[in-house]
Amino acid sequence: MAHAPLTAPLTAHLAHRAASAHAAAPDGTARPVVLAERADATVVRSGGVVAKAHAPGGDSGRLALRLSVAAHPLLSRVLLAPLPVTADPPGGAPEAGRGPERRLLGTLPDGRPVSLWPYGTPVDPGAPDAAPWEAVGALLARLHAVPPAALPGPLPPMRGPAKAARALEVLRRTVRRTAAVRAVEAAWARLPAWTRDEAPPPRADALCHGDLHLGQLVRHPAPDGPWRLIDVDDLGLGEPAWDLARPAAWFATGLLAPADFGRLLDAYRAAGGTALPGGADGPPADPWPRLDAPARALTAQLAARALVRAEAEGRAPDEADRALVDACSRIAGS
Repeated sequence: MAHAPLTAPLTAHLAHRAASAHAAAPDGTARPVVLAERADATVVRSGGVVAKAHAPGGDSGRLALRLSVAAHPLLSRVLLAPLPVTADPPGGAPEAGRGPERRLLGTLPDGRPVSLWPYGTPVDPGAPDAAPWEAVGALLARLHAVPPAALPGPLPPMRGPAKAARALEVLRRTVRRTAAVRAVEAAWARLPAWTRDEAPPPRADALCHGDLHLGQLVRHPAPDGPWRLIDVDDLGLGEPAWDLARPAAWFATGLLAPADFGRLLDAYRAAGGTALPGGADGPPADPWPRLDAPARALTAQLAARALVRAEAEGRAPDEADRALVDACSRIAGS
């Protein structure tokens, strides 16, 4: 279910949380800055500390578990670890344990749970040629290799297919039925049931990120530390090919250069990634038998979101939006 972005008073409240945590940080004072404000999350930075308001209405127990996984030593070279919460927020109730085991900083007045993170330098959206595809491949391979039995649990399912299904539901609810909408729905109808969150996936034994894209990477320590994955709201057990599906969808629709997609796959294989056939020591096998279904699902999800965004902004779909819709038309006709 979509939610409205935080109002200005709630954004200020979140900024106060970040600033309070930053007060004892060694890098001086800084005015809080809103880094992101979306329906599913709002992120505010104050100096070296970032406060994130997660979506309301979710399972706070599962969120707390995901944060604990992100802080686990086995993930130290893969995921950015949340900051531990050492004191209860003013007027807030303790959540998700105490001391170093506690990662949720209470809730905002509208019910959104809050977590704290160290600041990391994001990928520069203005320099697409410098995108760290090799780092993405290596990080995903390490993530998929972590033994789930060694982590806190029981681990929840990876939420990728559920989010794709929600994107189609929002499209149907909010956008009038144009030819573009019908193309997305027709592509969705041809997908395997597991990609529509209607059946178990082929595999559910790998730790998966669930929402991989370039916005989910930062360098930590800033500004030029090693790359780490962020945003564990969808983390869980699932089919590891899903984590490669968004770049595969971009490649298939012409939004990602073949050379960049090749860099990602080569790095993933070289690091021992288990989602694709073959391995680091053998010749690369065709990845598409594993990537085809999730890539088609991500194409439909991205197209649905693009049409919803265009409708909300009162504009016609742009070139990138049309490329995704055209890809859905090809899926529907295949």
